[in-house]
Amino acid sequence: MASSTKGTTQANPQAQQAPQTVKTEKKQGRTLVSILYVVLWAVLFTLKWCVPGDWGSLGFDVFFCVLAILGSYEFLRAMKGTSYIQRAVTIAFCGIVVVLFVLTKMLINQGYLTMICTLCVYEVILACISVFDHRNSPVKGMASCSLCMLYCGLLPTCLAAINHLAANSMAGMLCLFLVTVLTDTFAYVVGTLLKRFVPLKLAPQLSPNKTVIGAVGGLIGGIVGALVAFVGIYYLGGLNGDVMGVTYAYNSVYLTFSSEAISPVLAFALIGLVGSVLATIGDLFESAIKRECGIKDMSHLLGGHGGVLDRVDALLACGLVMLICFGTIIS
Repeated sequence: MASSTKGTTQANPQAQQAPQTVKTEKKQGRTLVSILYVVLWAVLFTLKWCVPGDWGSLGFDVFFCVLAILGSYEFLRAMKGTSYIQRAVTIAFCGIVVVLFVLTKMLINQGYLTMICTLCVYEVILACISVFDHRNSPVKGMASCSLCMLYCGLLPTCLAAINHLAANSMAGMLCLFLVTVLTDTFAYVVGTLLKRFVPLKLAPQLSPNKTVIGAVGGLIGGIVGALVAFVGIYYLGGLNGDVMGVTYAYNSVYLTFSSEAISPVLAFALIGLVGSVLATIGDLFESAIKRECGIKDMSHLLGGHGGVLDRVDALLACGLVMLICFGTIIS
């Protein structure tokens, strides 16, 4: 009996230590993925800056195309009620729409028209599948596939559209990256430090760990990210290509800003604020999808970060703001 008790006593510390070890490994995995993510963006920014014309932007295009394909696979894997052929058609759309947009944008400047036409064609194909294979491919499955095409196909294409703007492309991409990263970072740090003082939950049914005070920190982070992007672009090429009275802009990297009603600094701060709001909504929308599907992560591809969509949900939503602002309002 004494020997048995001793063995049990020795086993308990190991059982108690195991969850802590798993938690530490998961945290280390998240840190590694975050570092690799930042390094990847740094490499893609370097290519975009150093290689003339649209050719330097192709690195980002490949990245967005991979996001669309992997994201659509994760999305359809999580959603139930879709047939094999519906999933195949949807993933094919998400894989080709970014490519077609980039090609037609570079060659004939008709990327947006191509994007809409491609979506319409694939929606008709899904409708035909639901008609002629209704038993295996119900309309509910078509609805899930349509949402997937919008979320995992068109939103990455919007990122590619920012990447190929005629003006302010680098500014838009840099602002997109910094706003999403600093929104997430500030929200985590501020929420961790102050949640015991302001424990009010932001969306307890979807994400119990997110707090209102953390969201406020995220808004501050988004504004800071946008202002850092402004300073960075001004340092690279200045405002309208003019720095200290001397026209200079390596590889046309500068901010084009023609509005006289608002200063560029204030404009960037507002973009950061709105972008941060959309990034937070994108994160919560992803949580809503997972809650609906009864899963914790979209996949385990990125270890502690979950799946691809778990990593880029804020990026996809924030991209809409950046495309509208840098594609129309700013320039």
